[in-house]
Amino acid sequence: MVPKEVVTGEIHIGNNHPFVLIAGPCVIETEEMVLKIAHEIKQLADQEGIPYIFKASYDKANRSSHESFRGPGLQSGLKILETVKMQAGVSVLSDVHTVEEVKQASEVLDIMQIPAFLCRQTDLVMAVGKSGKIVNLKKGQFLSPWDMQNVVNKVLATGNQNILLTERGTCFGYNNLINDMRSLVIMRDMGFPVVYDATHSTQLPGAMGNASGGRPEFVRYLSRAATAVGIDALYLEVHPDPKNALSDSGCMISLSELPQLLKQVKAIDSMVKQFYAEDK
Repeated sequence: MVPKEVVTGEIHIGNNHPFVLIAGPCVIETEEMVLKIAHEIKQLADQEGIPYIFKASYDKANRSSHESFRGPGLQSGLKILETVKMQAGVSVLSDVHTVEEVKQASEVLDIMQIPAFLCRQTDLVMAVGKSGKIVNLKKGQFLSPWDMQNVVNKVLATGNQNILLTERGTCFGYNNLINDMRSLVIMRDMGFPVVYDATHSTQLPGAMGNASGGRPEFVRYLSRAATAVGIDALYLEVHPDPKNALSDSGCMISLSELPQLLKQVKAIDSMVKQFYAEDK
C-alpha cells in the first residue's frame, strides 16, 4: 500500500515521495551544539536533495539512571528548538512524556513524538492527537507491529489523521533488540507513512548497567535494508562526537558518517519507490 501523505511546511512524507531524513542528537546538550548540528545536516541534506527535519529531546525522561543527563527541560528546551527552527529553516521534532507538556510543546514543535515506552499511554497519545500536530508514534519494543493499529485508532479518535509510524527494534531476550523488517510492511498497510529509526534499532537497552549500550556499526546496514523494504523517512541520531555524547552515546553515529550513508540510502530509495505501485 502507498501510505497517505503527511505534510510539514514544504516537506511531503509518504504517498510515494522520496524519503525524508529525520536527524539530530539524542538530547539538547547546548544551544550552540544543536544549531551547529542542524546547520551541518541541513547542508548535507540539501546537497543530496533530501528533505530534512531536525530532532532532539528537550527532556530524556526515560534514562536508565536517575543521575543521567536529561537535557535542559521543557521551557528552555523549547526555546532552543524554536531558535533552531528559525535560524536553520527546518521543521522540528521532539518527544513529549506527559499530558501537561502537550499544550506548550505544540506551540513550537511541528511533529510531536510519542516515545516507544509510552505508546500505550492512552491519555498522552490522545492529548497529542488533539493538538492537531503531526504525531510520530514509535512502536514499543514490546509490541508486535499489528498491535500499533490500536495506538493509531486512539489518534484517529481525536480526528487527527497526521500520523507517522516508527519502527525502532523489538526486544529479544534481555538487553538486546532485533529488527523484523516485515513490520514496515505491516504498519504501512495501516495507511500511514512509516519511519525507520536506524540508530535506536542498534541499541542494547540497559546493557551497561546504569546506561544503554549499542552497536552503531550496524546502522548503515540496517538503514540500507529498511530502505530496500520501503520507508518514507529515515530517523538517525547524529552527534559530532558520539562517544562523548551525554545520552545514547552507544548507538548514535558521527556526523562524518552521514554523507556516504545518505548517498547510499537515496540510491536505494529511488529504485524501490518505482515498485510501490506494483505492490498494491
